[in-house]
Amino acid sequence: MRSLPPSSVRAMLTQVLADKAEQGHDVTGLAEELAELPASYDALFAFAERVADLPLRTDWPYVEPDDLDAIAAECDSPPRLPYGDVATRIETAWLARVAGCVLGKPFEYDPTLAELRDALAPSGEWPLTDYVTEAASERLRDRQSQWRECVRERIAYVPEDDDVNYPVLALTVLERHGAAFTHDDLRASWLLNLPVAATFGPERTQLLNAGLATLAPGVPTGGWTRVLNPADEHCGALIRADAYGYACPGDPWRAAVLAHRDATLTHRGTGVYAAMWVAAAVATALVADDWLTVAETAARVVPRRSRLRRVLDDSLVQVRAAGDWLDGYERLHGAYAEYSHCRVYQEIGTLLNTLRFAPDVGAGIGMQVCQGNDTDSFGATAGSLLGALHGPAAFDRERWVAPFRDAVHLALACVHEQSLTALGERFARLPALLA
Repeated sequence: MRSLPPSSVRAMLTQVLADKAEQGHDVTGLAEELAELPASYDALFAFAERVADLPLRTDWPYVEPDDLDAIAAECDSPPRLPYGDVATRIETAWLARVAGCVLGKPFEYDPTLAELRDALAPSGEWPLTDYVTEAASERLRDRQSQWRECVRERIAYVPEDDDVNYPVLALTVLERHGAAFTHDDLRASWLLNLPVAATFGPERTQLLNAGLATLAPGVPTGGWTRVLNPADEHCGALIRADAYGYACPGDPWRAAVLAHRDATLTHRGTGVYAAMWVAAAVATALVADDWLTVAETAARVVPRRSRLRRVLDDSLVQVRAAGDWLDGYERLHGAYAEYSHCRVYQEIGTLLNTLRFAPDVGAGIGMQVCQGNDTDSFGATAGSLLGALHGPAAFDRERWVAPFRDAVHLALACVHEQSLTALGERFARLPALLA
């Protein structure tokens, strides 16, 4: 922590306080106390240690453990479902995940549906049914820095993105260590592969800490990141979870257990439960015939008395009552607009909305991106779920995959595979590998 300027530590603690308040801890007066602290590492660290151990409010109604056994005791034991040959569904899920990521990437600045409609409608691109044109992208409020690689006229490969890096990294960990991988295995893989600038939020915090720890062998990992790990309930662990679903078709709890192990390296609470939900949803979608089975089964890996479960249950009610996807969005946005980019709650609700109303994979990823927020991450997750659920017959590979010329760019130093289809085939072999 002492390698950071005190002003940066103070800013991180401001976010930690906001996180703690949202997680039900009593933070009364602490923002004012933080503002008055001197620019002293000792004072700031002592404050951080106090904040890490704050009690919950006496009126807090939720029960949100991080320990897996305690989570299991709070869950509803999802059933195992039989499966046959799901290789093509896994490969489709992977390709659709990549397509959803690239489709959403130019809009990765936290737009709303209304803002995107205003930008896309003048060129006849509302709702999205293909990658955005350069002309339409010029009307965007704040184009993402890699937009040139993602517009229809210029796409020639899959550009580097964390939503693509992390599933591939999880693939390599599973190939090397199987279902018995540990946090130490994950740290070692991250240190060998991930540039710091390719990570964000808690992932960057934990990667930096792990790197510094290599200079002092034998010193326990964790240290200052135990008390200074802002945004630990955001969606970073969620975007790492798909590979665990691919590896466990029909076994949503096992998929959730693997996602929990990965997620707890960096996240807690809702950040962990959201990753478990995605893994369980993908595992279910690979063997299910309808969206409702996916939604209801995946919810069973989320603790009954958690905030995320409350939002999931309410979102399912709203989506089932909606007349179409636009109505579903308005219901969800009206209830959860405060949870915007990377904040999970509204975004998982919109995933349910997409699952219900998407007639095929391509329409679904367009629908998801048009609902705004973290457009590339949740476009990717929507693609994965829809590809797993509907399979190759409902995915126009010529439109969505051919522009990439089977080439993917990864920010992974020791992963040299550049073929999208070869990676898909490796994902498809995971169930047999872990059997």
